Amino acid sequence: MTIIDQIRSRNGDVRRPLIMGVLNVTPDSFSDGGLFFDTEKAVDHGKRMEAEGADIIDIGGESTKPFSDQISLEEESRRVLPVIEKLVKSVSIPISIDTTKSEIADRALAAGAAIINDVSALRFDPRMAEIAVAYNVPVILMHMLGNPKSMQKNPQYRDVVSEVKAFLLDAVEKAAAAGIKKANLIIDPGIGFGKTVEHNLLLIKHLKALTDIGRPVLVGASRKFFIRSILKTDDQEPDPLSQTVEIGAQAVVAAALLNGADIVRVHNVENTKATLKIIQALKSA
Repeated sequence: MTIIDQIRSRNGDVRRPLIMGVLNVTPDSFSDGGLFFDTEKAVDHGKRMEAEGADIIDIGGESTKPFSDQISLEEESRRVLPVIEKLVKSVSIPISIDTTKSEIADRALAAGAAIINDVSALRFDPRMAEIAVAYNVPVILMHMLGNPKSMQKNPQYRDVVSEVKAFLLDAVEKAAAAGIKKANLIIDPGIGFGKTVEHNLLLIKHLKALTDIGRPVLVGASRKFFIRSILKTDDQEPDPLSQTVEIGAQAVVAAALLNGADIVRVHNVENTKATLKIIQALKSA
């Protein structure tokens, strides 16, 4: 039984999509940079997300927003490890480490994390697959065009859905060839990572094409630029923390869930829990 199945079984509904709460321990993330940079504030927020209904907490110490630079291994470690070490003692839900560095993943898993969320799909650090095999943990493989520094420089596709699907199929096969159990693999189309507004909309609209791969699909679209771009008025983009953007984010969550998402990665767990209840009711009607 995979960790996804275990989480679902624990909640009494093996078909229910899961909510992954975002916990950025960064000073510069586009959506909440600096809000939880302090260890105690981050731990308190993690506990709050569990109370609001999160199934997984995803902790990241390095911003992957467009045009961002990498930070050192030691700085990333300094940011995330104290939070993980304290949070594993305070919550009963699994913690995911959002990193592209195998050494950070190794340290985080040793500290109690249970999932690797790698936005590079194991491409940036060849040793990441080795760490995943050693710990026998789930790995999230995400599509990204290039890297965070370059991904939004005029991204182009002939057919974004088929190209992202082909990339993820290949990523699954490469991960399996490296020794990671297919049951431990989760795929993510990488909303906002090297995509235009239209590319993101098409991927969400045609998400069922990715469910054909046969692995759980995660969608992380919360507060991203394409939502803010659609909602701007008089060329004024709304603040990522505004109620307007949150309403837009929940509309995208609803669409993703209706189109087959197994996990939604969000900033506002409480609102997402309400959205999920409505979608489940609609599907069961």
